[in-house]
Amino acid sequence: MIGTLTAIAIKDGLLNSLDHPMLDFFKGHSIENVDDRKKAITVQTLLDMTSGIEWEEGIEGGREQSLHEFGRSADQIKFVLDRPMSNTPGEVFNYNSGNPNLLSAILTRLTGMTAGDYANARLFGPLGIAAPNWPHDSQGLSTGGGGVGLRPRDMAKIGYLYLRNGEWEDKQLLSPGWTDRPNHAAVDMHASFDPGLRYSNFFWAYPDKHVYMAVGDRCQLIMVFPKLDMVAVTTARNYCSFRKLADDISGAVRSGTALPANPAGAEQLANEIRNISVEEPSAVGATPEIASAISGKTYRFPDNALNVKSLLLILNDPQPRYDLEISIPDQANSSIRLAGPIGLDGLYRKGASTAWCDGDEGDLVGQPYLRHRRQIDRGRRRPKMDIIV
Repeated sequence: MIGTLTAIAIKDGLLNSLDHPMLDFFKGHSIENVDDRKKAITVQTLLDMTSGIEWEEGIEGGREQSLHEFGRSADQIKFVLDRPMSNTPGEVFNYNSGNPNLLSAILTRLTGMTAGDYANARLFGPLGIAAPNWPHDSQGLSTGGGGVGLRPRDMAKIGYLYLRNGEWEDKQLLSPGWTDRPNHAAVDMHASFDPGLRYSNFFWAYPDKHVYMAVGDRCQLIMVFPKLDMVAVTTARNYCSFRKLADDISGAVRSGTALPANPAGAEQLANEIRNISVEEPSAVGATPEIASAISGKTYRFPDNALNVKSLLLILNDPQPRYDLEISIPDQANSSIRLAGPIGLDGLYRKGASTAWCDGDEGDLVGQPYLRHRRQIDRGRRRPKMDIIV
């Protein structure tokens, strides 16, 4: 979304060049670690994740230290601006969510409004997309590294805008030629999990397969296939092998022209969609004795990277639920509470379903625990977050 808004800012005459130095937009700021390399950061190197800013986000399996520190910072833009440099801009790809956050701040300086408001006026509005939820940081800026909530059909509209080279209903919304860069992405991601991946303008790409992708958290994807004249959207977080998905979709194409009418096939498809629209409960398992021991007790935590202050689990009630308190980093003694149901009836709630099972990790072997697994996959790995009780 931030990259697309950058293209619109160029089309609107608000941004003169992608080679514009990044620091020009932050004059008057007190910025640490300024050297010739930081002065050489441009809008384009931010878009390509080649800014050279020192950052550790764990895309190759390492720690997410920079991302955690960024989340706890009282002024997140200053946190990114103050980072030391690790490389010359344009030299090395390094996935860095600070880059799109800087661009969000730049868009606000160019437009006089948040990136979210600018999107509502110049992107979502023209595409007929209702104003989505778009979080903001402690300074009121729209978050640039993620968090925009779009429906699959709205994601498809974004993909179709790119498929049509930035044109929508005979109106050119993006700067001419903008879609050429992701379509011919050349920045080598040096991804050990897939050496064929390339990058450009915040898009991941397989040039050899003629497909580029907007990759969201938990495998939410917009895949654009220019040669096939096709857009594919998925929010299925358990299927995140990008290459296999691209192969499966392109391999399913059997004709370059419209297929003849097939009433029987259309009816079969409609029946299958109706069948999968009705959820069947999955097995939960027997409730272990430990559930009664911990149910209703509030567990409090010392300072930690996730900012979790307390956790309450209600497990032996007809309506199992949780209550989570999270501190607000930039506001002393302030916190927010998150509460919701736990799907111990075998049905999904918000996120993954939950079941009782035997422990299978380290000293927990043989001990019952409640596991709520969060699958995150950037094409290679599926780390998990377990609540173990």
